[in-house]
Amino acid sequence: MEAHSSIFGNYSTIHGPKTPCYALKFASFSSSKQVLLRTHLSFPSNIAITEKRLRIRTSVEEVHSEIVGPNVLEDSVRAKVRRKNLAVFVSGGGSNFKSLHEATVNGFIHGDISVLVTNKPDCGGAEFARDKGIPVILFPKVKDGSGLSSKDLVNAIRSYKVDFIVLAGYLKLIPTELIRAFPRSILNIHPSLLPAFGGKGYYGMKVHKAVIASGARYSGPTIHFVDEEYDRGRILAQRIVPVLPNDTAEELAARVLHEEHKLYKEVVAALCEERIIWREDGVPLIQCKENLSLYK
Repeated sequence: MEAHSSIFGNYSTIHGPKTPCYALKFASFSSSKQVLLRTHLSFPSNIAITEKRLRIRTSVEEVHSEIVGPNVLEDSVRAKVRRKNLAVFVSGGGSNFKSLHEATVNGFIHGDISVLVTNKPDCGGAEFARDKGIPVILFPKVKDGSGLSSKDLVNAIRSYKVDFIVLAGYLKLIPTELIRAFPRSILNIHPSLLPAFGGKGYYGMKVHKAVIASGARYSGPTIHFVDEEYDRGRILAQRIVPVLPNDTAEELAARVLHEEHKLYKEVVAALCEERIIWREDGVPLIQCKENLSLYK
């Protein structure tokens, strides 16, 4: 273990084989008062870590240790909100859609996928939906005249009593009519740390190739609310994935996708449990399930 010092105060780095490790950092305000700056941790497998949940007040006060029963609190939160209805939009194989569906079935997400929307009726995501008995809507209209108009899409989604719309690899621009009909209720996931490598033309493997070509050291998924521009809505959650020196776009894509599946389930679960709040400046925050006075 090596001790270091920085503007954040003293902290330690624990070295172990192969696995990177990030230490907890403390910022001291007085000899008796400290605030814990939470980071994502990855520790070597041969080091045992004991977790203690901390409560941090908004003012600089003494930090309290607090014993929390996550299952009890989770049941309490869910008891106060009804189960939500979700619409998912896909254009391809739908790996995120499949992951979200599994999470609704096993109870991780307090909601159900009521309808799937796609611009490609034969894509893997649409086939999976039909196999699970989930209705499939085609949007936008195609050359043979099938599919819905923007106005009809809004009416169709409302007919399923949808609360939230989740984009999972949908490559068409969402119509203005839908955004206005479901304000602050449409989520998208993008495979880079927005605002970098986002916008029109940045999708799929093109994103990962651009990240590697730029020399960026980190990438990762971003979940954001949808507005009328590609990838410009308010950011809700991100997860960091290191870019390794000899990465190919395919290798980086696989690691980012692994984190996408985990992060999207967590965020949609928070959305369905009504744990998303908005700051006065319009920034969305996620309340921690274990302690609603803390934020992710």
